[in-house]
Amino acid sequence: MYAVIETGGKQYRVELGSELHVELTGATPGSEISFDRILLVRTDSTTEIGTPVVAGAKVTATVLGQERGPKTISFKYRPKARSRITKGHRQELHLIKVTEVAVNGTSAKALYEAGAADRAKAQVAAAAVAADKAKADAAVAATLKVGAPAEAKAAKKPAAKKPATAKPAAKSADTSVADAE
Repeated sequence: MYAVIETGGKQYRVELGSELHVELTGATPGSEISFDRILLVRTDSTTEIGTPVVAGAKVTATVLGQERGPKTISFKYRPKARSRITKGHRQELHLIKVTEVAVNGTSAKALYEAGAADRAKAQVAAAAVAADKAKADAAVAATLKVGAPAEAKAAKKPAAKKPATAKPAAKSADTSVADAE
């Protein structure tokens, strides 16, 4: 389940547990805030689009902290007027974590907690499959291990460097052939 909210003149796609930076909301770090402008809510079976907002939808988040955004630089230049203006700006932002997405009595948090048992069963099954695969791989490795380590050590040693040989004589042989013609 996810929702699209509007805050600070921007739209954000949020779901349970997502963290994002939004413009300053006036809340203190550690407090809980609720967003009232929910434009869209998507559940497993339905999608509700607001006109302009979805009735009965609620998104709640916890303010984790206050940060400053990246620095943006505005540079204005007017040719032939000797005018150059440079201004910098860093937006104050809140880091929030979404704790609840709900619409018409359906809560993402409740659905997540209800599916915890199914996820635990799937995790146990995946661990059992991985253990069986590891046993099969160990058996194959044991059958391939006959005398391989000694040969592998010999193959890993680099060959000894050959001493440099004397350079061939300069062009004296070539010039004699050219003179004979």
